[in-house]
Amino acid sequence: MASAVLLSGCSDSGGSDDGADGGGSPTAGPSSTATAGTGGGTAGPSASGDGLEGSWLATTGGKAVVLVVTGTDAGVFTTGGTVCSGTTATASGARTIRLKCNDGSMDRTSGTVAAVGKSSLKVTWKGGLGTETFTRAEGAELPPGLPTPSLGS
Repeated sequence: MASAVLLSGCSDSGGSDDGADGGGSPTAGPSSTATAGTGGGTAGPSASGDGLEGSWLATTGGKAVVLVVTGTDAGVFTTGGTVCSGTTATASGARTIRLKCNDGSMDRTSGTVAAVGKSSLKVTWKGGLGTETFTRAEGAELPPGLPTPSLGS
């Protein structure tokens, strides 16, 4: 079920606001107490205070593409049936995305975040795909009809 990779869409590209609801520590950790789809409030969990955390949508080559980032975990789903999972990290000041895809596809296995804003994200993928532009998904729901890993053996 896709809910295993659904995220809360509550990151903002700012640092910690004075509106944090008590106990918000600036240390990065693998878990968070973010709220789904509210769009504001506390600083982003884990290492994603840069606004990367969330669900991002694009249409590339006539296929819907969803990039999901939760903390340091990342995944890509396409309407063509490709499901990729992996991680994000920051290396030499650049945010990177490393994925492995279920169908052996190499299009989105290594990317660098070129730009991230409140509503748009640009990822430059190594190889032939180039730069892909995503739009932040509304709320915490992904669009219906996307492939999911491990459904029916």
